Amino acid sequence: MTEDEARQQLVDAMRTLDARGLNRGTSGNLSVRFGSGMFVTPSGITPDRLKPGLMVFVDGDGSVAEGAAGPSSEWQMHLGLYRRRADAKAIVHCHARHSTILACAHLEIPPLHYMVAVSGGASVPVAPYATFGSEELAEGVADTLDGRLACLMANHGLIALGPNLATAMAITEEIEEQAAVYCGTLAIGGPKLLDEPEMKRIIGAFQRYGQR
Repeated sequence: MTEDEARQQLVDAMRTLDARGLNRGTSGNLSVRFGSGMFVTPSGITPDRLKPGLMVFVDGDGSVAEGAAGPSSEWQMHLGLYRRRADAKAIVHCHARHSTILACAHLEIPPLHYMVAVSGGASVPVAPYATFGSEELAEGVADTLDGRLACLMANHGLIALGPNLATAMAITEEIEEQAAVYCGTLAIGGPKLLDEPEMKRIIGAFQRYGQR
């Protein structure tokens, strides 16, 4: 992936999140691993005003080139995940409605449907609350993910990672769908959950699913 491609992917993905109702306004942020650091979306700019040249390169030591736009307030969370997760090549953080509802209630998404396993686990846990942009938040999210591909963030939103931005986006969209389904089941008495052996079979099957 070239620098131009990385920048354009981030612009396109932010606009996709907005168009699909997975994010609103200036909330949420995206990044892709690149060279010794990452490209991350800038702070406080709505998707319709984004341009490839506004994407910010943050080096592995946290430095940003003089004259560059200010990186997302969550850049530490993104960089911290890249440091701890060699498998992470792209990260999506958004405030999708149903995921955020559950996050604000500190409710993880349980194994109510086999597609919950796209998160890399039998459930989607909730990272503890910390102020946005803080090192505490970055550490809490990294600890909660612990090998998984997605988690909720208490009183905040949703985060997902993947081997590329398209996969991270797909995981984000599926987790929001599962959050919506869970919210719906809570209104009619709650879900009947899949058991642990079945979820283990599903997670194993997912590892073999699709094209190789």
